[in-house]
Amino acid sequence: MSTHFLDGGAGDSVLVEGSRISAAGRGLSAPAGAQRLKLEEGDTISVGAVNAHTHLYSGLAPLGLPTPWPPPANFVQILERVWWLLDRALDEESLRGAARFYIADALMCGTTSLIDHHESPWFIRGSLDVLADAAQELGIRLVTAYGATERNRGREEGVRGLDENRRFVRNNRRSLVRGMVALHASFTVSDDTIRSSAALCRELDVPMHVHVAEDAADVADARKRGYPGPLERLASLGALPTGSIVAHGVHLDPAQVRRADDAGLWIVQNPRSNAGNRVGFSTALSSSRHVALGTDGYNADMAAERAALREHSLAHHENLDSETFSARCHAGHAMVSQRFGISLSSVVTAGNTADLVVRDSKGAVRHVLVNGKVVVESGSLKTGDHKAIRGQAAQQAPRLWTRMEALRQ
Repeated sequence: MSTHFLDGGAGDSVLVEGSRISAAGRGLSAPAGAQRLKLEEGDTISVGAVNAHTHLYSGLAPLGLPTPWPPPANFVQILERVWWLLDRALDEESLRGAARFYIADALMCGTTSLIDHHESPWFIRGSLDVLADAAQELGIRLVTAYGATERNRGREEGVRGLDENRRFVRNNRRSLVRGMVALHASFTVSDDTIRSSAALCRELDVPMHVHVAEDAADVADARKRGYPGPLERLASLGALPTGSIVAHGVHLDPAQVRRADDAGLWIVQNPRSNAGNRVGFSTALSSSRHVALGTDGYNADMAAERAALREHSLAHHENLDSETFSARCHAGHAMVSQRFGISLSSVVTAGNTADLVVRDSKGAVRHVLVNGKVVVESGSLKTGDHKAIRGQAAQQAPRLWTRMEALRQ
């Protein structure tokens, strides 16, 4: 069993034995044989951040994602002209490059857990293994699932997506990775596929991860099908077991948010993405005790996401008191604890799992531990060559943009 000592000198120190924190506080001494990680004056030790909803497949987007033409006029056109082209263009190599680039940057930001929602309609079977292998290799916690949809090839495509979730959850043995079941969004699937996803959740004993009411178009589609909204549609068809993740919820009203909370569902807010996609900002989420923070494919810098939450809540006159704001920013730890069966909170305390980040006085990441293993030391990624990972991503990006353009024709 490995032992690490985060040596704060006269300040706070942490002793990590195996995957757990065995002691934390002042006046600790390093046991013989412990690997010492030196802290400088002004350094702080905190629990690693959780990105509670993201898309690893978008990892190459910062490397020159083409501007859509003509410019999208609404959210559905953004999907059609950008993200639904990108996910169809993905192959195994570009997905691997995207995942490794995203994960490496996440660790360097001090994010130690990602909850991923994946789509690659032309590369379904085996796609979750690509993501999981990258996570295990580089040393980040990952919860992932394939977002089944019918938007390209109908019901058969939905079946293949659900089959990928079944295959992955049954076969995954990676210590840092867990699987779920996912649907892309209610407006891209039939009732039959939703019922099948509900049956699969029961079969595998895992919850659902799905986009809900991100845009008004999702609400309009559910009403056209005879349901009050997408939340009610999914729930009535049995596809939202306790612990499920409802991403966005921008167009849920307070009563719907309370129903989601009463059902034990997590709602994940994504302020930067919602602003970028011009879908609005929900002021109803304070009606739930189970709201976490994600980036929806934006980089995993959770400090930036917290700043965006503060900015947009003030702009929309949502009175988030400090307790509610803090709870929303740290709720992802409880989500990860549920999925991995570990003890993870926002507090560095004995007995908790050692997912830890040391930052210097300016906020830069110095050290990162995940499950007690050092993955970033003295500001450098230990589990991979960060420069080479970026270089490989930069090689894959132009290939991906070329395939996107071909699909656009």
